[in-house]
Amino acid sequence: MLTIPLEKLAYIIEKAREFDVEVPPVNEHSGTNLADEDVEDILEDTRSNPSYEELVGAIESLNDDELDELVALAWLGRGDYTKDEWKQALSAAHQRHNKREAGYLAGTPLLADYLEDAVDQLGYSLEDLEEGRM
Repeated sequence: MLTIPLEKLAYIIEKAREFDVEVPPVNEHSGTNLADEDVEDILEDTRSNPSYEELVGAIESLNDDELDELVALAWLGRGDYTKDEWKQALSAAHQRHNKREAGYLAGTPLLADYLEDAVDQLGYSLEDLEEGRM
């Protein structure tokens, strides 16, 4: 049913989880230790950090059909659609396709949770992939 390879999906979920746990930006002038500020920059929730760039890069690497599927998965996991409405979710994602999906998805709070929930609803298991990577 899914055209996105589960390995790609698991990677996107991993990157979304990393981005989700980041802290809000701090005052750039508040630190006195430059080494500590470099570490804080990595954890800040900004669009110029490595986690955001990796997430967006992974999403942008998908073809149009996979991208529409990823959007539909986010909607399914968020509860906008049910498992029985999967085809409608895909159709809606296809109709709304506008080349801004990466930014939309990266800006979706709890994206990793939504994607994991959707994958579970559709009967796929990413846990098997995770166990194989360890």
